[in-house]
Amino acid sequence: MYPKSLEDLIEYFKLLPGVGAKTAERYALLMLDTSEEDIQGFAKALVDCKTKIHTCRICGNYSEDETCLICQDTSRNKNEICVVQSAKDIIAMEKTREFTGVYHVLHGVISPRKGILPEDLNISELMNRIDENVQEVIIATNLTLEGETTALYLAKLLEEKGCLVTRIAHGLPMGGHLDYADELTLIKALEGRKQMKND
Repeated sequence: MYPKSLEDLIEYFKLLPGVGAKTAERYALLMLDTSEEDIQGFAKALVDCKTKIHTCRICGNYSEDETCLICQDTSRNKNEICVVQSAKDIIAMEKTREFTGVYHVLHGVISPRKGILPEDLNISELMNRIDENVQEVIIATNLTLEGETTALYLAKLLEEKGCLVTRIAHGLPMGGHLDYADELTLIKALEGRKQMKND
């Protein structure tokens, strides 16, 4: 129905989460009405995203430098580490303006069903960051079965390090995801965090 180049563009837009055939078609047709300058800028931003952005060598957050902006920020409390599943969870936590510590990104959760084991995650790097100066590790994985499994696994590992290990608590429903939560919900979850114990 459409020229091949337009059909190809529609197919690529369909790869985006939540974009169906109709929306992808609308996006592709919109591109035809967009100026050459804006299209070039859009294409450059896509390429730059892929070529310039990598993970922070300290925490695993997205960065264009060797370390991310949060790790570079000298005003952050380096003695408090919040462990999250993905870099997008950091954005959700930062919106609360309540947490002043630093982060550690696992890049996933333990899920034997999907073949994701502890060694596939950014866990050894976390353990290397824990020294006598770290006072608290807040585990903020999603409240899903995999998120809970990962939280319990981390709590057991961190027990030996002698720091306080807490878990975000009420405010987030079971099965909920951090990046969908509003600021107030996340503030309550941070306020209600509890120490994790393995009985």
